[in-house]
Amino acid sequence: MERKAVAGNIRNKERSKEKFLEAVGKILETKGYSGLKVNDIAATAGVDKKMIYNYFGGTDQLIDEYISSLDFWSNVDGNTAPEIADGGQEFSKQLLTQQFDYVASNKNLQKILLWGVAEKRNSLRNIADERERNGEQLFNQIADPYFAENALQYRAIMAILISGIYYLNLYKGVNAETFCGIDLTKNEGSQQIKGALGKIIDLVYEDHNKEN
Repeated sequence: MERKAVAGNIRNKERSKEKFLEAVGKILETKGYSGLKVNDIAATAGVDKKMIYNYFGGTDQLIDEYISSLDFWSNVDGNTAPEIADGGQEFSKQLLTQQFDYVASNKNLQKILLWGVAEKRNSLRNIADERERNGEQLFNQIADPYFAENALQYRAIMAILISGIYYLNLYKGVNAETFCGIDLTKNEGSQQIKGALGKIIDLVYEDHNKEN
């Protein structure tokens, strides 16, 4: 009987935690990050606000966990990168196109990205640091050994491509729908951008192979 009670408490805790995380998402979607107040989160979740402190340690930690669950690069595990024989060429293209689709389809992540450049906050700094740690694992395991003395150039190119993916998805639908004449709200436009990402990666690897 005691074992069942413990299992029930664990399930209740997990359900309550999920309600809090969903509440953060709902508030972010409807009110923006300025609406993420402890009383509003608890009311939206339908759970006593004291449980936020019991389960997460506080509102900031709850928001941290929600942001971490959404961030694309923080959820790419560098330790599980596939075995590759091409220096990461196809893997790089795959990650970039997946990132483009993920950011495009996730409005709350877009709001968090805007939040990250508009306000200084520990939770946003933490997620940026986590993103960098995961990226460093991927660079160390895949690209750096392949590019050797040109590794920093590859990193710089990836930085431009990743930031471009963020900006294009934040840009569309706010004040305009096209960028350089490409309609970013249409599937055809998205395919053009993803095709260009792959083309750039191919050129980077071709150029490196010619030098070596």
